[in-house]
Amino acid sequence: MFLDDARPVFVAVDPDDGERVLGHAFCEVQDLRGSNNMQPILSVYVDDICVDEACRGRHVGTALYRHVIDYARELGCHNVTLNVWECNPGARAFYEAMGMSVQKTCLEQVL
Repeated sequence: MFLDDARPVFVAVDPDDGERVLGHAFCEVQDLRGSNNMQPILSVYVDDICVDEACRGRHVGTALYRHVIDYARELGCHNVTLNVWECNPGARAFYEAMGMSVQKTCLEQVL
């Protein structure tokens, strides 16, 4: 995964020692420009943003998210997308505060 340019990983480290990992963002560049059944766009999908529980409230997630946005802009992407679990209202509120809005709704029927 770390060797795949289409799957960038961004890491936030403690500015005091430069080694302690505070959080990470796992992403995937999705190039749909050649697709015949999707909008022909370049997009960054955020697979996971995770912040160490001891570091929450210190804007680590915000810094990671903004870095992903800047990266996507540098690539010329149309958008940044992600999935958020309905059972995680804190994450949803965070992403909405970052400026994200609902793109689509995914439904399920548990069997």
